[in-house]
Amino acid sequence: MTTYEQGAKTLELPWPFTGREDELELVRRSLAAGRPGIVVTGPVGCGKTRLITEAVRGTDCARVTGTPETRGLRFAAFAHLLPDTVSLHRAVHLLSGVRLLVVDDAQLLDEASAALLHQLAVHGRTRLAVTATDEVPVPGAVSRLWTGELLPRLSLEPLPREDTARLLAPAALEPLTMGRLHRTCRGDLRLLRDLLGALRQSGGLARVPGGDEWAWRGPVPVTASIRDRLAPALERPDTDERETLDRLAFAEPLPLALDELDLDVLERLESDGLIDVDDEGSVTLAHPLHGPALRATAGRLRARRLARTPDRCRPALQAEQASLERGLELQDVRALPTPVGDWLLSEGLPVPAGYAVVRARYARLRGELREAAAWAREGLRAAPEDTGCVTELDLIAGQLGEMTGAGVWAAAARGDIETALATTTGDDVFARYDAVRLGAPERVAGRLPDDGVFAHHAEALARGDGPALDRVAEALEGRGFLLFAAEAHAQAVRAHRDPRAARLSRTRAVALARRCQGACTPALAGLVLGELTARQRQVVALAAAGLSNREIAERLTLSVRTVGNHLYSAYTRLGTSGRGALPWLSDLPVAEPARAIRRFAAGRRPNAASA
Repeated sequence: MTTYEQGAKTLELPWPFTGREDELELVRRSLAAGRPGIVVTGPVGCGKTRLITEAVRGTDCARVTGTPETRGLRFAAFAHLLPDTVSLHRAVHLLSGVRLLVVDDAQLLDEASAALLHQLAVHGRTRLAVTATDEVPVPGAVSRLWTGELLPRLSLEPLPREDTARLLAPAALEPLTMGRLHRTCRGDLRLLRDLLGALRQSGGLARVPGGDEWAWRGPVPVTASIRDRLAPALERPDTDERETLDRLAFAEPLPLALDELDLDVLERLESDGLIDVDDEGSVTLAHPLHGPALRATAGRLRARRLARTPDRCRPALQAEQASLERGLELQDVRALPTPVGDWLLSEGLPVPAGYAVVRARYARLRGELREAAAWAREGLRAAPEDTGCVTELDLIAGQLGEMTGAGVWAAAARGDIETALATTTGDDVFARYDAVRLGAPERVAGRLPDDGVFAHHAEALARGDGPALDRVAEALEGRGFLLFAAEAHAQAVRAHRDPRAARLSRTRAVALARRCQGACTPALAGLVLGELTARQRQVVALAAAGLSNREIAERLTLSVRTVGNHLYSAYTRLGTSGRGALPWLSDLPVAEPARAIRRFAAGRRPNAASA
């Protein structure tokens, strides 16, 4: 059992606006003078309101909000803007002088307010910024805003994992905890805030031994706030439905077979979005928080009747490991569901070293370097002398730019490419492929699987074919090899004869590399925004922080027009078409995490191969 230092009470929760650069730019353009506005839709908690708030920051606008309590009251949402009694025609006339109107939670508007909103869009004198939640009934007058093409519609997806990691970066969470939070909340930022706050209050976050990061091991703290958020979906008056939900909750992390449950009950639960049924007839709860919430309210006797022991997971864990190994064998590391291993980790139970090393290798090849290191450390806690886990830590540290230690990537980090290449022999296809990544495809000519993406990479690099290297990068990304794809695009930069194509490859390489959790390999070493002027780099860096053109202008004492010109020039030089495609920082991440990895492995290193 892992022991963590307690005392995370002082951990702060910063919530800056993060990610959504393309979406923010689109909303701002839609709200510019002469434009009708925009409707932003998406699931609960995905940040619709925050996006609109950020887009209209610093502008003069009126705001209205739909609420469930006032849906039966005429013009309830607009009560603060209209007289007590008013006709629809008069209301339209009164609000036509408002230049910008923000309407939040439009799915909750009363019918009169919805009609008023629709008429304002028809008349077109008021710019409208409207948010509505997906998968709930919406007044017809609201839905006709986009179905009738009165306003453009932006369908907002939950915040992706990379942006969630950026949002939580100041909280210094270790990568496995960050991943667990993202999986548990599914991009719902309100749930994320509630859960992280509950972890702080309950002491559920603890300092990782020998490091500066915080880890979450143990059950989900189902507070009253979290329970209230989930209660409407889980309150089932039907006894059979509640019994089925409880059985599924206590079966986690394993599914139940379809033939073990009542089909009529399952159909009702599926139609309400509470369960998922896969192609193999396995049934699971639809949301990761439903299981903890149900278990927390089940009662002691019910829990004793339904609970199962961790031993039941051993065959499933072995099957999960075999699935990962099969992906490695097929050179395909696209994301796979791994509920059993994730559950062992989250419960604070020992993770077998054999499983941990496969998870570490899979994550490393996907470019998730810090997560890979965390899995290797989990394996070493269960088996301190495990050769495979130590080897993984060596490989990860080298690809994070750590120069100490042994092995191909430590040598490459020191700039000793010849020594690194001398160790790229062997039967393992990934070890041979390292020669291609290090820029020496001739070393493994004819020794990579024929007609595979690795062989195509070697051939394109040997020919110095920039377009072919870009195509290889796209194929690698499609198979889950984000770091390899970044390196192939970086190699294409030097191979392209067309400067515009080279700039586009550079931008793609940097964008991928920034998703690889600090990767710093020889192929990526030259990926900086060197073609930009100092002022352009300054403007791009501030844009990366989420500042608007006006805010950048105020910060640098420039005109808004000058800021726009600098950004346009940056787009041109980098071969991009807009703000969201910019590589946001001038340099790739430095290799600081590697030192913590090296400290952890120190003193427990067996004699192990390091290739």
